Amino acid sequence: MITNAYSVLMSVYAKENPEWLRESMDSMLVQTTPPAEMVVVKDGALSRALEEVLDEYSEMYPGLFNFVAYSENRGLGYALHKGVLACRNPIIARMDTDDIAVPERMEMQLRAMREYDLDMVGSQVIEFDGELGTCLTITDLPEEHEEILKYSKRRNPFRHPPITFKRAAVLAAGNYSSDFLYFEDWDLFNRMLAVGCKSKNLHDPLVYMRVNGDFYARRGGMRYLAHAYRFKKAQLERGWFTLRDFCLSFTPQAVVCLMPNSIRSYLYTNYLRKAPDK
Repeated sequence: MITNAYSVLMSVYAKENPEWLRESMDSMLVQTTPPAEMVVVKDGALSRALEEVLDEYSEMYPGLFNFVAYSENRGLGYALHKGVLACRNPIIARMDTDDIAVPERMEMQLRAMREYDLDMVGSQVIEFDGELGTCLTITDLPEEHEEILKYSKRRNPFRHPPITFKRAAVLAAGNYSSDFLYFEDWDLFNRMLAVGCKSKNLHDPLVYMRVNGDFYARRGGMRYLAHAYRFKKAQLERGWFTLRDFCLSFTPQAVVCLMPNSIRSYLYTNYLRKAPDK
């Protein structure tokens, strides 16, 4: 039996924007099905402004916030690994500190988990730059489980911020890992699918993801490509990718990584996403 009791899991580090953090937390706090817990991992020492925001919200919502803190920045995989262990509820809703959830996100995802007996449920997202009115693209992710399985052999079948999953299923798959920088989420999703977790992406976009030039720049260059190769080679070695999957996944990514950022941004926004409905 799936209950409505869930923990929101977020990770914050020193360089993040305090106002975006406010917007992100507010969007989860006003959910039509509100959270039972907000777990915020402080991935290393934070700026004074970020600490002040977290202190303010902790005082506004006594007993709701659960902070996990350590002194050095260890990266997203390590932070979320610790965060999952700290969550007290059977359902965990991921959220990034610069994105905005629609108010019905959790109501819809929890309903889907009950109706379809899901272990993990995501959604489409709308990507925006600056203000919410500046919507750039909407994702076109596979929605049904069998489609998600196939898609996972070539590309990440979920967006990370709107993913909601059972804590027990995450732990059964080995929890988040620090082994694959930039690919912590896809690595976990593939391991969850490999152990039989049932999945779905809801058709509606339930999170607005903030993107800009830096978002696409981070997906290019030799350093990013080296991490992509290491991750995808590991998928091949453990049998999740076939050699054909590896080639069809890594080769086009290598081409995109080595493009100038202006061309890569154009490709993402015009060919790898679709325009939102006006």
